[in-house]
Amino acid sequence: MSEEHAHPNYVKVYWILLALLVVSMIGPEIGIRWLTLVTAFGIALVKAYMVVKNFMHLNVEKRFIMYIVSTCLVFMFLLFAGTAPDVMKQEGSGWFKPEVDVPTADAAHGGGEHAGDSHGGESH
Repeated sequence: MSEEHAHPNYVKVYWILLALLVVSMIGPEIGIRWLTLVTAFGIALVKAYMVVKNFMHLNVEKRFIMYIVSTCLVFMFLLFAGTAPDVMKQEGSGWFKPEVDVPTADAAHGGGEHAGDSHGGESH
């Protein structure tokens, strides 16, 4: 009943994943937004596939595991597709999404005068 399967060359997979990481980091430096998005998501899908195939060993599991994973991915896409149009808009019918101010590092420490005291200095 035990199926023989060859273990992947983990060093080779590591180097491929590392090369894809470098490509995805260099992509934004080009400055073409649509090309960056396409390559980033394309590379993310390839990397996710390689991790699932080589490290999670789903390719040697029974078929229903792949059906379960596929079903989860479809539901995740449907949830995103159903909520994204409303969440990504600034205004809607009867609601408005306010701008969010992101605090700076100085504001998080209570101003610039005591910023050095938060790293374990003596209390006053």
